[in-house]
Amino acid sequence: MNEKIKGSAIVLLSGTCWGFSGTCGQYLFNYKGVNAEWLTSYRMLFAGIIMVLLALLTQKQNIKGILSNKLDRIALLIFGIAGLMTCQYTYFAAIARSNAATGTVLQYLGPALILVYMCIRYLRLPKPREVLAIVLAITGTFLIATHGDINNLAISPSGLFFGLLSAFTLAVYTILPGRLIERWGSLTVTGLGMLIAGVIFTIVVRPWNMEQNVDFTTAFLVVVIVLIGTAMPFTLYLKGVSIIGASKGSMLACIEPVSATVFSALWLKNIFTVFDLAGFALIIITVLILSLKDKPKKLEQKGGSINES
Repeated sequence: MNEKIKGSAIVLLSGTCWGFSGTCGQYLFNYKGVNAEWLTSYRMLFAGIIMVLLALLTQKQNIKGILSNKLDRIALLIFGIAGLMTCQYTYFAAIARSNAATGTVLQYLGPALILVYMCIRYLRLPKPREVLAIVLAITGTFLIATHGDINNLAISPSGLFFGLLSAFTLAVYTILPGRLIERWGSLTVTGLGMLIAGVIFTIVVRPWNMEQNVDFTTAFLVVVIVLIGTAMPFTLYLKGVSIIGASKGSMLACIEPVSATVFSALWLKNIFTVFDLAGFALIIITVLILSLKDKPKKLEQKGGSINES
């Protein structure tokens, strides 16, 4: 198989897995009485353990290096708490209060927020296509939230709140670890960050004290979310991006909200209006526009970080 095709297929598969895990989460919230705190705790904890083990097998020196540097340890702790923990929790909280498709799409407003941050940081005006992207993002959010009627919300206020908050935390999650990832690699940084976030969040929420009837289906779907929805797609995404580059990888990863919508409709029988679908489409187009790069003066270097839900 052509390497470019192989890389693209790998990224598409990883995005589909992320979308499927969100739908699994919605099933647990709707039919098994699971709450977002319980699921987020175990997802981060077990996924963190698996990813750190993978990093130890493939990047042992990176693990030793980052843990031996005091400043990097502090930065890693901040990333784990302010980036990963908040991003993971608000994502599932948004799904629990709306649905997998809406929660996933609203989180994809993150790149638009990153654009605003970069314009403020570097004191520059957005380019015409960036202005277009922001307008599309705002319009898409408006359609999802109101279905065109400014006097009524089409989703719960808490669902909209956590959806927008998840977009903000995704932006934080993406910006915070830049220097760490450049120095130590995505798998090492995200694996350790996930483990730190999982341990701290588990201690805080104490999921073992929550009343939760864990039957076979619940346990099975938690395993699916940890393995197929977190550890496996992360590894696949890194592999795919190493082949096709970060720019194309981030564009193909937009299959995630599409797959979440399809799985929600086919499996959980969620019904989406024309306004919902139009809003979803506008936000996805926003991400695609922001993924486009200006013509480089030199060849793009392959690589990049994960955009995980």
